[in-house]
Amino acid sequence: QVQLVESGGGLVQPGGSLRLSCVASGFTFSINGMSWYRQAPGMERELVARISPGRSTTYADSVKGRFTISRDNGKNTVYLQMNSLRPEDTGVYYCKGVNTWGQGTQVTVSS
Repeated sequence: QVQLVESGGGLVQPGGSLRLSCVASGFTFSINGMSWYRQAPGMERELVARISPGRSTTYADSVKGRFTISRDNGKNTVYLQMNSLRPEDTGVYYCKGVNTWGQGTQVTVSS
């Protein structure tokens, strides 16, 4: 069964950093693209970043230059490194792969 297990969320001050992790199982990780989405309070879920099997990346304009998506195929893990965090980055962050969502992890950026 496909499973995506996320971790790394938490409370951080503006300007701080967090690294989210998503460990995948139940499918061949290395040949599948992976994505991070987020949903802020009162907002629709939006694509934050995605990475292809060949490690091509795509970012939302709002996070470009601040966030980096990466993958470690040996660990079946996709990461989202988030730097220079802003209050508007607050929300639930979800990992997605093979048409399956992770459980989500809360990121709160506040002083």
